[in-house]
Amino acid sequence: MGDGRGRRADAAAVVEARDGRRIRRRARQRRAAERRRTLAREGACEVSFLALERVEKRYPDGTHAVRGIDLSIERGEFVVLLGPSGCGKTTTLRMIAGLERHTAGAIRIGGRDVGALAPSQRDIGFVFQFYALYPHLSVLDNVAFPLACAGVARGERERRVREVAARVGIQALLSRKPRELSGGDQQRVSLARAMVREPAAWLMDEPLGTLDAEQRAEMVEFLRARQHEAGVTTVYVTHDQEEAMRLADRVVVMNGGLVEQCGPPARVYAEPATLFVARFVGSPGMNLVAGECASGRFTIGGARVAENVRAADGPLVLGLRPEHVRVDPTGSLRGR
Repeated sequence: MGDGRGRRADAAAVVEARDGRRIRRRARQRRAAERRRTLAREGACEVSFLALERVEKRYPDGTHAVRGIDLSIERGEFVVLLGPSGCGKTTTLRMIAGLERHTAGAIRIGGRDVGALAPSQRDIGFVFQFYALYPHLSVLDNVAFPLACAGVARGERERRVREVAARVGIQALLSRKPRELSGGDQQRVSLARAMVREPAAWLMDEPLGTLDAEQRAEMVEFLRARQHEAGVTTVYVTHDQEEAMRLADRVVVMNGGLVEQCGPPARVYAEPATLFVARFVGSPGMNLVAGECASGRFTIGGARVAENVRAADGPLVLGLRPEHVRVDPTGSLRGR
């Protein structure tokens, strides 16, 4: 009888501890969500969980891929690195991961300089464009693989896999092999594998690049919901503007190894900091018209367009998007 009561007490203690962890995790998620809302309003970071300080990358052939960028990312924030091919966004992600060594500057995670740490020591989960699932393993074993490598007991591995599988909606797929899954389901498995370790950050390198348009739209909503729920700091690389605008708390627009602009998606779209951002962001890009500013008046070809312009006298570029244009038959500018 005594042994039975002891076992029941032990079981109750395990359940209580598990519930306590769940409550604390949800509290962290709520705090992270509030921080993200604050960031979205202010477009700034109060606490730098992940920081790049004057980070550079030069290759032996002389290629200067990343040119001294500074970036601060707050805990729980979803940051998207956006730019054309060759702009340095993937190289930046790989340096954060430890897959590439930076040649100057510092990378800090949680306040710690991680420059000398291997990828496995940085407490980061990876999701790549190509899922890299083991074809001979079931979905359950694929998701559990990082836990097995870490020496987690089989029972605990299975419990954690089933918990994360429920969160990403793959409970019914655990016994299947990767070849039996759609592209979208394979990407969910890849995400579950990154989540199961409960890492400090997720790094995602164009994870939706191989999916068709319908799957991509579904996965964008799925990723945003899961990241919001988990409250995990996320750095996401893409050249797809629609993905960036729908996913990000902040968008970092890169070009030629430099950061052109960093801010909330709506601000980057409405208030581009450079001509490159104006042309690159939006489909079509912002219309740019050269004119002159004199005594606060902006003119194009002699026609007065705007008054009280706060700019120095001289050449000035007007940027406008289609939604800014209103047809006025009495206006001084004639269209075709």
